[in-house]
Amino acid sequence: MSFERRVTLASAAAVAIAVVLASATTYVLVRNRLHHHINQSLTTLAGAFADAAQSIDHPHASSSYTTLLRRFPVRAGDPTNVAQLVTAGGATFTTPRGQSLSVAQPALAVITDLASAGSGHLAFDATAHGEPFRALAEGVAPGFAIVVTHSLAEADSTLGELRLVLLILSAAGIALAALLGWFVARTTLSPVRRLTATVRHITETQDLGERIDEDRRDELGSLARSFNSMLGVLEDTMHKLDESARVQRRLVADASHELRTPVTSIRTNIEILEQAELMPPGEREKIVRDVVVQLEELSELINDLIELARADEHIDSREEIRLDVLVAEAVERARLYSPRARFEVVLDETVVTGVPSRLGRAVNNLLDNAVKHAGTERPIEVRLRDGELEIRDHGPGIDAAELPHIFDRFFRGSQSRTLAGSGLGLAIVRQVAELHSGTVSIDAAPGGGTVVRMRVPVTA
Repeated sequence: MSFERRVTLASAAAVAIAVVLASATTYVLVRNRLHHHINQSLTTLAGAFADAAQSIDHPHASSSYTTLLRRFPVRAGDPTNVAQLVTAGGATFTTPRGQSLSVAQPALAVITDLASAGSGHLAFDATAHGEPFRALAEGVAPGFAIVVTHSLAEADSTLGELRLVLLILSAAGIALAALLGWFVARTTLSPVRRLTATVRHITETQDLGERIDEDRRDELGSLARSFNSMLGVLEDTMHKLDESARVQRRLVADASHELRTPVTSIRTNIEILEQAELMPPGEREKIVRDVVVQLEELSELINDLIELARADEHIDSREEIRLDVLVAEAVERARLYSPRARFEVVLDETVVTGVPSRLGRAVNNLLDNAVKHAGTERPIEVRLRDGELEIRDHGPGIDAAELPHIFDRFFRGSQSRTLAGSGLGLAIVRQVAELHSGTVSIDAAPGGGTVVRMRVPVTA
């Protein structure tokens, strides 16, 4: 069953219960009111007989009370119009033109008790000649009780008409409630239908740019805004996944191209070494050295590729790092590997949050790049202030046309093509900087050379 139908049925059921309860309450109140008026009329009639009986000279004479009975009006055609006198012994006296009333034995026993006491009253319902009536018995004097009745036919007829009217009104109210419930449910759930249609459209077309109207200020409007936010996050995630897949495909293609040359060279040299017995000793040693160098370059290239392949890897090992200490250690390693290089170092105490191994690799690459291009005439300037690491060399610099591509994978400028390297060092630096919510830039330095700046957010 659809939600709209359930809402319609629930609305109709709620109104139906309210209408039925209201109709039942109305019927009970009207019936009680009618019976109350009849009881008052009978009480007044019996009271008038009792007042008249007070003036009788011989209160124990039944003939005197019979005389009083003649004063009561007789309604023609009303078989329940009875006023009769009952003695303590059970004898009854009726109005001359009235009909005798047959009283059930339990009620008759109570009436005779009332006659014996000469006081008290009893009200009860009965039927006579197929007609319903209301009766009231009241003791009027020691030894006598008066029984007066009133027909319930008119009251029952009124109540019957009332039942029919209430039944018709209840049925009409329930039908109207069902119609209004359907209209309200359809109007209220229209945003839900639009939401469903949008979800179906997105599922069929894969169009995550679709959005839902957010003009409403109720719960459904809040649901639409939340759904649009979810679509935005999903669209951004899918865009990042597509971009990551595109980058990975490009990486694989570039890596395949770059690996083809060293692998081919190594394979050729190994094939030549298979004929080592035919080669002069000096030539064989030269080929072995070439193979070792090529294997080292290949290992470096593979390590760089592995580092780049971790571009989208989620970092779970972030910690607070003294960046100035990390840079100082990297400078000492650079001095160890390049004794001829000179460094001018100024480092402010700086604390950042990140992965030490990744940041260390980026700093090492920057220093290695500076050492390759700086020459030995002037020192390499290393500065760290407010989370920005600045490394300047005084080498030949970079062609302005090459600056926009300097951080691309496997890109090697005109000054680097004769030097060892894979062309991935600066690409790794950019990846690490972005992974730590930072930036990296490279510019031509005033007076010649190159200045590289890597900025990482400082931990407060």
